[in-house]
Amino acid sequence: MTEVVRADLCIIGAGSGGLSFAAGAAQLGRNVVLIERHKMGGDCLNYGCVPSKALIAAAQRAQTVRDSAPFGVTAGEPKIDFPRVIAHVREVIAAIEPNDSVERFEKLGVRVIKANARFKSSTEVEAGEFRVQAKRFIVAAGSSPLVPPIPGLAEAKFFTNETIFDNEILPYHLLVIGGGPIGIELAQAYRRLGSRVTVLEAKQIMPKDDAEAVAVVRDTLSGEGVTIRENCKVVAVSQTSTGPSVQIETATGPETVSGSHLLLAVGRSANVADLSLEAAGVEYTRTGVTVDRRLRSSNPRVYAIGDVAGGLQFTHVAGYHAALLVRSLLFKVSGKVDTAAIPWCTYTDPEVAQAGFTEAAARERFGKIDVTRWPVHDNDRAQAERVTRGFIKVITARGARVVGATIVAPNAGDLILPWVLAIGQKFAMSTMAAIIAPYPTISEISKRVAGAYYTPTLFSARTKRLVRWLSALG
Repeated sequence: MTEVVRADLCIIGAGSGGLSFAAGAAQLGRNVVLIERHKMGGDCLNYGCVPSKALIAAAQRAQTVRDSAPFGVTAGEPKIDFPRVIAHVREVIAAIEPNDSVERFEKLGVRVIKANARFKSSTEVEAGEFRVQAKRFIVAAGSSPLVPPIPGLAEAKFFTNETIFDNEILPYHLLVIGGGPIGIELAQAYRRLGSRVTVLEAKQIMPKDDAEAVAVVRDTLSGEGVTIRENCKVVAVSQTSTGPSVQIETATGPETVSGSHLLLAVGRSANVADLSLEAAGVEYTRTGVTVDRRLRSSNPRVYAIGDVAGGLQFTHVAGYHAALLVRSLLFKVSGKVDTAAIPWCTYTDPEVAQAGFTEAAARERFGKIDVTRWPVHDNDRAQAERVTRGFIKVITARGARVVGATIVAPNAGDLILPWVLAIGQKFAMSTMAAIIAPYPTISEISKRVAGAYYTPTLFSARTKRLVRWLSALG
């Protein structure tokens, strides 16, 4: 028999956004139902951020061994036990899993239902043997790897980020279709773990990032032996006895690239197809649920957060959406999504982190801007660590207001945080120039670039005249 469950709030999807909102709402005393059709923790824990960063960490250790000779430490080429690498990835996932588990959320007072969710009306969702009636619904269904209609692909063997971490055999030659963050991160990781790697990208790799920063990553990966083929269109895929074969079109004509394994990393698709959103009067497109800046859909009872809301697809954005809805739905504090200061990072080595406008986007938006740079090689700690590739670039608009920052450097994802604050709070460069940074740290590049903004004025002929005049006063 079907059981009717009544709730204040029904959340569809137990990824980052859904879990964050469920935890907040339950701890504030609301009656919450959480529906998840697959794994608790969603893509980030099971297939995305967590396993990929664990793999990247293993690859970094291997590269450290290779790069240690200049420090007087010689170890030779590292021996890679790839099944143990994958075991490490699984151990990291297992260590984090309790935070996202059914047991934890049930202890918080959340009713967890493991089933597919489909809207039956604007006020009711069906999930397995249950019908959930709620005052508000939060769609947090996430996204899935996009599989384009490439001829022959359906018959070929290929990985996506949802399956590659189950593979315990180190690819001899990994072909990567797609040069976005997922493709490039895993390309470098597998190369450092011993695979040959070829990246096939229809346009330019990492197209949403600053082109100057991407050039540093491109040169680094090429120097490590990753073959990057840009401006090549994949027209067909076939499976041979030795592995996948990819036919591409280039400026010089057709080619065939063969490998032992294939990773598809061409983007992600919002999980909207199986929710029967039409039954609830919820408008959507292939990119996600159509929402306003309050994350409300065409049905005022239904909201969408995270990847399925059709905007920036990052775990921290899903968490931001969840926090915004906690404030608006539970505390009745009106708030709108503001993406001006949302950062993102690609975890290559060196990392590329961005907050606010890139240089190109800022020129289009503001017209007149100032661009200030500081090279990593002028940082003492970077010299001591021998990690001198990269730079910081800060974009300022009228009044020296910070509107964008790009960092390509070791741990750029950590270094970008003060610039997120600067952009969000509309700081001028003078605020960053006045901070005291610990020495010696790579974080000093933030203070140095802010100081560099004022250098032409500080040491100008006019300032020198002022100093002479002041000196004459005694």
